[in-house]
Amino acid sequence: MRNTIIPYNPKLKDYARELRKNSTLAEVLLWKNIKNKALGVQFHRQVPMLDYIVDFYCHELMLAIEIDGDSHEYRYFQDVKRQNKLEDYGVKFIRFSDRDVKNNMFSVSLSIEEEIKLLKTPLKSPQVDNPNLPSKKILLETHQRIKPFIHNTPVLTSQLLNEVSGCNLFFKCENFQKMGAFKMRGAANAIISLSEEEKSNGVVTHSSGNFAQAVSLAAQKLGVKAYIVMPENAPQVKKNAVKTYKGDIIECKSTLQAREAAANKIKEEKGATFLHPSNQDEVIYGNSTAAMELLEVQPELDFILTPVGGGGLLAGTALAAHHFSKKCKVIAGEPMEADDAYRSLISGKIETNETVNTISDGLKTHLGDRNFPIIKDYVDKIIRVEEHEIKEAMKLIWERMKIIIEPSSAVPLAAVLKNKSEFKNKNVGIIISGGNVDLKNLPFV
Repeated sequence: MRNTIIPYNPKLKDYARELRKNSTLAEVLLWKNIKNKALGVQFHRQVPMLDYIVDFYCHELMLAIEIDGDSHEYRYFQDVKRQNKLEDYGVKFIRFSDRDVKNNMFSVSLSIEEEIKLLKTPLKSPQVDNPNLPSKKILLETHQRIKPFIHNTPVLTSQLLNEVSGCNLFFKCENFQKMGAFKMRGAANAIISLSEEEKSNGVVTHSSGNFAQAVSLAAQKLGVKAYIVMPENAPQVKKNAVKTYKGDIIECKSTLQAREAAANKIKEEKGATFLHPSNQDEVIYGNSTAAMELLEVQPELDFILTPVGGGGLLAGTALAAHHFSKKCKVIAGEPMEADDAYRSLISGKIETNETVNTISDGLKTHLGDRNFPIIKDYVDKIIRVEEHEIKEAMKLIWERMKIIIEPSSAVPLAAVLKNKSEFKNKNVGIIISGGNVDLKNLPFV
């Protein structure tokens, strides 16, 4: 909708055209971020109005974006009187410095998004939020809180895997995270969030491996005692890691009932606070930061895929996509041999598995009452994959990307390869959940 209220000076057209040809780096970067209705509205570059040239202007909102620098010869954007004159016509101005745009594009994007919200323009199809859903502010605060305890892991690509899959793949490599998996994010946030009294009594969890390591390492860093209940058949490499991080291991039978009984006994005897591997708000919020970092690097993703077991990573990813993306859908990959999450989305209630005959040992648990409502409302679908498809995807990543991942991490790629037509020519993010494997028992050797 073109603005008919504010006239502009035709003599400035040529100058505006020259400014577009000689845009600063900051202007180019911002334009790439906001063009093509990236924020739900259409912006135009170097718009002449009255005797002023606006760097970026949205007609339907009468919103102007200015970048303060020193590269424009006449510095129209620094003339306060001219800006005031346009503001008298109802134009809303938001300013950034060159440095803001170059170094803090994520924050700039959030500021523009919030301004658009204030002007009552929807950024996506109207959706009624769950009143219990954490705000964007809570997720940002969570990220700041755990930064000293985590790595901002790299996002890797592979041209060969792009050709094999038919889409543009971006792998968020949480196998390079401290202790080798995304679980460090949720564990760190959960322990940091405890009171001093709770910290003094220690923490307890039950886990087949990665969360056990994460709690042990996070607790060690924070000076908190960690009691770790592990099934007797957990990979030895993961038990060894827990011991390295000074966690006290209590072994039990490999059933959920046995895990919970052992953890409850420690709670009663030691007064330790129980940390759930996937069904706890603080853990879910911490997990969301992996997708937040991925979207900061690749804001134009069409999909993000994660594996799903207990649901903590999937729920956190769904929260991140909901708050920090305009179009990104969240999909999970799940083993056919442990497809409780797939069946849960269909039935609308939490389902369980009678058997879990999968090599993806991290995906043998089921969803919980804290993460399932998020998954039900904000996850697009779940794709089931066979064991041979998981093995092939894992082998491809080892061979072509030269990185070590565990079977659970290969499930999302297996889902993409199984449904190539759905992802064709799309930008697809995949969160590689971890890389803790027993090298003596590789599934594809």
